[in-house]
Amino acid sequence: MKPFHLDRARVAREIGATVRLALPLILAQLAAVGSNVIDAVLAGHVGAHVLGAVAVGASIWSLAIVSGIGMMMSVPPSISQLDGAGRRHEAGEVFHQAIWLALAMGVLLGLAVRHAEPLIKLIGVSPSLYGDVGEFLRAISWGAPALTCYFALRGLSEGLSLTRPSMYFSFGGLVLLVPLGYIFMFGKLGLPPQGARGCGIATATVLWIEMLAFGIYIFFHPNYRGLGVFSHFEWPDFKRIGRLVHIGLPMAITLLAEGGLFVAAALLIGTMGEDMVASHQVALNVAALFFMVPLGLAMAITVRVGNAVGRGDASGIRYAGFCGIGLTLATQAISAGLMLGFPQLIASLYTHDKTVIALAAQLLLLAGLFQFSDGIQVASNGALRGLKDTRVPMAITLFAYWGVGMPVGWWLAFHVGLGARGIWMGLIAGLSMAALLLFVRFWRSSFRHKAGTFGPVAPAAADATITS
Repeated sequence: MKPFHLDRARVAREIGATVRLALPLILAQLAAVGSNVIDAVLAGHVGAHVLGAVAVGASIWSLAIVSGIGMMMSVPPSISQLDGAGRRHEAGEVFHQAIWLALAMGVLLGLAVRHAEPLIKLIGVSPSLYGDVGEFLRAISWGAPALTCYFALRGLSEGLSLTRPSMYFSFGGLVLLVPLGYIFMFGKLGLPPQGARGCGIATATVLWIEMLAFGIYIFFHPNYRGLGVFSHFEWPDFKRIGRLVHIGLPMAITLLAEGGLFVAAALLIGTMGEDMVASHQVALNVAALFFMVPLGLAMAITVRVGNAVGRGDASGIRYAGFCGIGLTLATQAISAGLMLGFPQLIASLYTHDKTVIALAAQLLLLAGLFQFSDGIQVASNGALRGLKDTRVPMAITLFAYWGVGMPVGWWLAFHVGLGARGIWMGLIAGLSMAALLLFVRFWRSSFRHKAGTFGPVAPAAADATITS
């Protein structure tokens, strides 16, 4: 293997390209968080009962969102590799099969959400909330096919390095959710007040509008001409759909493993009293908000690495991956500095309760410590997705989160007696293990082959996994 010589000019170009791709994606992710805030604010003004029902229903709906997004994350690397290989015109063929997969996934998720009553009871929800939580889930379930198809459209666009539309339509949906949520929840324009059910109706309606608007945009915009997206009809090709599932299913499981870790942490902390629960919610909300930055960067890294794979550019894979990871660490240094330097000030933005502020400040210090681990793991995973390497990362995250993070957190919380701080130390342990193993995985994969070994992508292997 030849030594890797750093080309500073190329580093600057790569960072610039990654930032241009990532900024709209970061803003799109922040818009998604904003929709949760809008739902919570509107529900809270209806009443505490409705707020509770929406909060529980949204937590179950989030499992469907994560599953759908994870499966459709197979689309960007598939498209970006074709784009890098100079076979952009074949993107429509991948997209046609992605839409069939999205429709099937959306129907399955919708049915699962509509029949989630056993899960509601399993997580210990108050019986008084059963009715409204069920109404919310039945209403929002109609939006599941729109959600998955929307992310298929996003995957097509982002795989072609066109990320601004994701930002446009995410913020458009956010703006639209405010009046629709108000109309359906409070009962305006002659409609009866529908509370939690109205929240579900509004969200599902926005999802369908976003999806249709994105489809119309792609149909008319010149950036997507020549792709064959809407020029002809294709029946399902189960072999090609299987390749997308082969890539996407491990990613869905990975996201569920990480999301499940935080859900389990919340349930364990829920046994420690109201102040602990409130402080955990504050710290988790702050951490989730800051996480949108590395998540958006990771999506951009996937596209950059995928482009390099398509070109058959082994050094380009390394520049795209390592520059992206370095850029992520720089942004995480800012978030870590804010959490470590101003924990009480940040906590005081959420509540005036001095006890909750003090407890939340302790957790924010811990959240500040895992910013670097969280950044490395999500960026490394994004780079590996660009290689279509998803099965081993799935195994790594399952081991790190559930084999290390949860046992360590549970032991520190309940046996050592550290309470919520112990749970958060477990999160640090799990995220750190994931960061180490995923980074090593990408390092080894990126240096495993000499120049040209990765491609260019051959026609017969356009959808095949690049690494094993």
